[in-house]
Amino acid sequence: MDSTVTKTVKKLRKFLTTHLSNSLEKLVLELPAILNNPDELDEHLSKAINNLPYCKYIYVLDVKGVQISATVSHEEKNIYSMGRDRSSRPYMKNLFKPREGEDFELSKAYITKNTKRPSVTGIQLIRDKQGNRLGFLGVDYDLRELPRDDTMYEEPRKWRQIKGDPAIRSGLFLQQRAESQMDKKLSDVMTILEELMLEHGVYHCQVHYSSSRVTIWHVDDPYTYRILTMDELSDSEICLAYPQRPYFERNIVPKKDICNVFKQFSALRFADETVYLRSGSLNLVNGFTGLNFSCDGTHYLTYDEFLSRGLEFWFGADTEYEEAEKKLNMTDLDELLEKVAQRGCLEVNQILAQLDAGKIPELLSELTSDEQEYIHQELASVMAIYEGGVCSI
Repeated sequence: MDSTVTKTVKKLRKFLTTHLSNSLEKLVLELPAILNNPDELDEHLSKAINNLPYCKYIYVLDVKGVQISATVSHEEKNIYSMGRDRSSRPYMKNLFKPREGEDFELSKAYITKNTKRPSVTGIQLIRDKQGNRLGFLGVDYDLRELPRDDTMYEEPRKWRQIKGDPAIRSGLFLQQRAESQMDKKLSDVMTILEELMLEHGVYHCQVHYSSSRVTIWHVDDPYTYRILTMDELSDSEICLAYPQRPYFERNIVPKKDICNVFKQFSALRFADETVYLRSGSLNLVNGFTGLNFSCDGTHYLTYDEFLSRGLEFWFGADTEYEEAEKKLNMTDLDELLEKVAQRGCLEVNQILAQLDAGKIPELLSELTSDEQEYIHQELASVMAIYEGGVCSI
């Protein structure tokens, strides 16, 4: 889980722990005297649950984690759960360890077997007046019914990379970009999208270059999306279908940078025939761009960071390397690259490790130093794109 999400969840768990443990601390004080009387214990739990509005089930365990009461809900008592051993449950693990002043444990959320709902369990230690352990009070809660403090996760403003389908990555060298309908009219399409975002209230768009469609979201109706195919995108009158709106007050992307983002999208689309942009998104409100490449690697980064990176960042371009490349027998080398790629990612990484260490794999031993360097650069560039290197896609 992302560290920012974790912080949000921890904050909510702290709130719930304080709220729930306070209600259970008072209840366990009444239990020591009746632990050995199951009927009286069940009757007491049936009354106590009325003072626990968020509780779904309540029960008591002995000091070994075996249930000694019925499982009581607001509707009924389930006596068949008596004798159930809960000692191996995750929420019991920490409570079996001696802990100073920590008698309550709130489990991590889990999916219940019967209702298939996210739930949590609170366990409160039962002690006698001398502080000796006598058992545990267990309370199950439905996650959606618990009180909240309205904390909401905020997306961190940092570069995020998500790897895609390994099957797509393993066949990367075997594919080549096919010209789509959108590719043929890309300049006009980008102009129309820029107009819709500047003057017609569109604040988010996702451009699917390979399948020639665009998905957009409008400020007047932010809960739905609209799909524009090439039939609509080929006609400038599509702008008439959306009312004119001033530039949305929540937009943080400067107007001039909308065009710049689309230009860089286009550059990434056509920069390489093997590794190329498959789809790109721009959100004017949070300022994020999303990039999905042919190797199925996906990136999310802010528009300004995206614009600060040139093609050399994404594809590892090097002027001296490009000049040397022109002198090589590209047909033979590309055929060799394809053969290497067919051996799979694991072997490609092994070859790269040898080259990085200054060792020449047997497969490349008959090549010149320039040819070996070309293979090295090509393999490193592509593998970095989806294996999380410095310039990775």
